[in-house]
Amino acid sequence: MVSAFLPSAALRLEPIKYGDFSNWVTRNINESKVIGGKTKTVYAIGPTKTINGNTAYSNQGGCPWATSNVYAKVSGVVKGSNSVSPATINGNKVAKLETKMEEVKVLGLLNMDVMVAGTIFLGKMHEPITSTKTPFSKMEMGMPYTKRPVALVFDYKVDMPAANTRIKATGFGGKKTLQGRDNAEVYVLLQKRWEDEKGNIYAHRVGTGRERYSKSVPWTKGHQLKIQYGDITKKPGYKSYMGLLDGAKAYYARNSKGKMVPVHEVGWASPDETPTHVLVMASSSCGEPFIGTEGLALYIDNMAFGF
Repeated sequence: MVSAFLPSAALRLEPIKYGDFSNWVTRNINESKVIGGKTKTVYAIGPTKTINGNTAYSNQGGCPWATSNVYAKVSGVVKGSNSVSPATINGNKVAKLETKMEEVKVLGLLNMDVMVAGTIFLGKMHEPITSTKTPFSKMEMGMPYTKRPVALVFDYKVDMPAANTRIKATGFGGKKTLQGRDNAEVYVLLQKRWEDEKGNIYAHRVGTGRERYSKSVPWTKGHQLKIQYGDITKKPGYKSYMGLLDGAKAYYARNSKGKMVPVHEVGWASPDETPTHVLVMASSSCGEPFIGTEGLALYIDNMAFGF
């Protein structure tokens, strides 16, 4: 974990829109009768409003944030999943990101458990979710951004369960217990992207700030996640998870043809390069999809870029 390296008062903060997590959209989704027919409340970050019914969500009010909360319709069965919700700390509304088990049970027909992590990110989620395959392809990651902040600044808290295990549950093949606890994670990545004539998107990594939390952390205000520019692989504190993202780790973006494609990070930019996009993500898990430590919670508030 990177400790604060400048007094917060010395930084000029540029708040990320809706990054104070004071306003939420409440979605009431009617799950299929075959799995009980309950109304599931699913939250989105955005202007305060309520949406009733099974409609695919798109970002409201110019909000740049998406979440792992989804409306899913798999094989005609409607299910809501909610692992990000508003919470109150010291009288303030914050975002609570929690790893939990979503259960889908139909007597004599279906018995599925899916491990879901609470995640927020700059970008869009494409609903309805129709399968658990290639989950990153449903997430449009990042937004246009050309500035060069020195840090991502935020308030946070981590509640880490005592369990030193993770559960893998994809909804098929039952549950499997894995050794080692999961970590919560926050990152900020700056990229310079370009697209070839076939619509493939590539990127050089301009700036990197990424840290993981393996134990409980009390409520901490003004935490600074330092952004390092250029190739950081030989710098002190470099960890393998800070490296370039390609292959199975590649995130997706919509190309100029309107198609969702992976963003291939193919190299490190020079330290003085100007980015084209920024990715910010916070999650109650740092591993593969559908694997996590149940009950791990990350609370986040007041996300801003620091200069």
